Amino acid sequence: MASSRRSFLQGSAATLLWPFLAHAQSWPGKPVRIVVPFTPGGTTDFVTRLVGVELAKSLGQPVIVENKPGAGTVIGVESVAKSAPDGYTFVCVANSFAANQTLVKKLPYDTLKDLRPVALMGMSEHVLAANPASGIKTLADLRAQAKAKPGTLSFASFGNGTSAHLSGEMLKLQMGLDIVHVPYKGQGPALADLLGGQVTVMFGNWPEFRSHIAAGKLVALGMATAQRSQYAPDIPTLAEQGVAIESNSWNGLLAPAGTPDAIVQRMNEEVNRALASPAVVEAFHKGGIASLSGTPAEFAAFEQREIAKYAEVIRKANIALEG
Repeated sequence: MASSRRSFLQGSAATLLWPFLAHAQSWPGKPVRIVVPFTPGGTTDFVTRLVGVELAKSLGQPVIVENKPGAGTVIGVESVAKSAPDGYTFVCVANSFAANQTLVKKLPYDTLKDLRPVALMGMSEHVLAANPASGIKTLADLRAQAKAKPGTLSFASFGNGTSAHLSGEMLKLQMGLDIVHVPYKGQGPALADLLGGQVTVMFGNWPEFRSHIAAGKLVALGMATAQRSQYAPDIPTLAEQGVAIESNSWNGLLAPAGTPDAIVQRMNEEVNRALASPAVVEAFHKGGIASLSGTPAEFAAFEQREIAKYAEVIRKANIALEG
């Protein structure tokens, strides 16, 4: 009797699991969508589209990249967190995903329970840059102007809770500056206003800033790296100038919780394969982007470390947002 009951239960479990296993084995059978919670023009958008081209080749299905910015990336991330866990909707997040866990008091999703890590992709170092019309050429100039005219200078960011925002707040804290934060819906519009002189300074991704710095349209005040960057060895670090700030922009792929393990593993393998492709390797090298390939478990551990790191920054700088 016990044996018959056990066989019945095992058979029932197999029957329940079969649709999920069959779906995972036939995946993908239609286009795959990747949401980028920023405006077009930033590094996360660039990396997602670059990797997406390679994914489309290997998956045999179109990979559609959809920009859905707003609320410090919360809008785009929420849309994926609440999507069907069928392997056809992903989101490419950045540092703000980890920061929002602490920064936003009323997140419409659970960072750790509603989304699962799939694959890390790339990382870009940050440079602190100023508009040359400001007359700011060094950190000392920034401090002097901010002290002379408190509350009149400004720093741009990719949005509330992004790495550029938190780094700017740490700069204010460490240097004792009174400057105003101006959030945007992505690096593209923020950079445009920095170039136009609507904002004074900004932490930004080296790949998008280097040509403007080389052309004299922006002034590099320092790299937010532990040591001199291999991509910009002539630019001193902020640490060399007495400001202990390390900042970068990483990006990685997440899926809705409940997405089958087989699909997550397959997508991870395909992303890693894309990162190793000649086209992506060359584009990353030219753009100054480091590859962060690895397993879903490694991404999960990385995510936990980033959440803890930003929680400490947010507490130290006493940053609070509603949302």
